[in-house]
Amino acid sequence: MKSCLIVDDSRVVRKVARRILEELEFAIEEAADGQLAMAACLRQMPDAILLDWNMPVMNGIEFLRALRRMSGGAVPVVVFCTTENDIKHIQEAVGAGANEYIMKPFDTDIIQAKFLGASRGAAIRQLAGCALSHHGGR
Repeated sequence: MKSCLIVDDSRVVRKVARRILEELEFAIEEAADGQLAMAACLRQMPDAILLDWNMPVMNGIEFLRALRRMSGGAVPVVVFCTTENDIKHIQEAVGAGANEYIMKPFDTDIIQAKFLGASRGAAIRQLAGCALSHHGGR
């Protein structure tokens, strides 16, 4: 079963996201801030992460940068889900390694589309990487 870590300081947002992602057959873990999310990733790296930007202790962008530096941290598909909707924030998130970026409030269709699209893209990149390494990088 695919796993997803939901990182948001709002218990309500985590609950709604959990319901949607469980419909997509994700096993869910939750964290209320980036520091708790780092601990969760050290225990077990998830396949996907739904990530808020504005959180106490360690915010989403700090978490994402730290995640991408970790061993295995390039693997999870990261979908930023935030109220920060200006181009500067979007560029910063993508530059730090986010795969997708969605605005709050979200609905089932948006979450499903982003996770299915991001998951397909990650699978294609992984297959391409395997093919390249199998053929000597050509």
